[in-house]
Amino acid sequence: MSDLLQRLLSEKDVILADGATGTNLFAMGLEAGDAPELWNADAPEKVRSLYDQMIASGVDLFLTNSFGGTAARLKLHNAQSRVHELNRKAAELARDAAANAGRPIVVAGSMGPTGEIMEPLGALSHDEAVEMFSDQVEGLMAGGVDVLWLETISAPEELRAAAEAIGRHDVPWCCTMSFDTAGRTMMGVTSAAMVELVASLEHQPIAFGANCGVGASDLLRTVQGFVDGGATLPIIAKGNAGIPKFVDGHVHYDGTPDLMGDYAVLARDSGAKIIGGCCGTMAEHLRVMRARLDDTPRGPRPSMETVVEALGALSSDTDGTGSATQPTRTRRRRRA
Repeated sequence: MSDLLQRLLSEKDVILADGATGTNLFAMGLEAGDAPELWNADAPEKVRSLYDQMIASGVDLFLTNSFGGTAARLKLHNAQSRVHELNRKAAELARDAAANAGRPIVVAGSMGPTGEIMEPLGALSHDEAVEMFSDQVEGLMAGGVDVLWLETISAPEELRAAAEAIGRHDVPWCCTMSFDTAGRTMMGVTSAAMVELVASLEHQPIAFGANCGVGASDLLRTVQGFVDGGATLPIIAKGNAGIPKFVDGHVHYDGTPDLMGDYAVLARDSGAKIIGGCCGTMAEHLRVMRARLDDTPRGPRPSMETVVEALGALSSDTDGTGSATQPTRTRRRRRA
């Protein structure tokens, strides 16, 4: 595996990461309930098209189509025996796309949660989780990723298991958690607690941060929480394109490209070094994010009032730590 991400972090003021995988594949015809990872073998041209769209939008880094690539997730589709194959194919398609990009592009091997509850609350043991993640790591490494990218994690126990699996192979990695429950992850982790958790890991990531969650305002509050918590590693911000709404039988995200351009600049000024989108983020959003990051001078850290004015209300009054009430209601600024 390469040191490309480390080199870009040292050379660039900010790194633009990609947008949504699922949202884009659904737009290409993936049906609800189907496993996106099966398309790595059954519809590789569509997965490659997604990678090419991300590259054309100006990103420096994109994730492989392997979020649900553990045996626990693939078992839901009777594909648990295909972990190595499907992860390898996801990475091979990405490696080929990056090789033809004409500029350095980081291929990040996406690893999502197992979907199982770990002991002591659930049945999945630490050792079982380590083995699941290790199998996925081996497939992604065989396909040629530059870095592993653990994302959308809620439980500290699962992050530790994945970190141990990755550490077995002594390869570079990044991690993000999803702070979607009043400033905390579903399992109660705060931004400050994640800083401490990451610092305690034997095999340190290159960068860490937050992805998905509720809206962009909430995610930036979490990013600022990492900074206030004493983070020393580069911070990742991958927020959703607005708030999800159920419209005509489909989930729709209301974030415009212009809003995501505002978000990208505010994320940078809040302390993020790697900035991308999550659910709902399409190529048109990323093109505006690229332009805004390139054209807008770095500014001071924005207040939460400024963030809310630009991106919309927060979903809760606090960041999950019991700190002072933050602004939750204001009229969103709109550009002509």
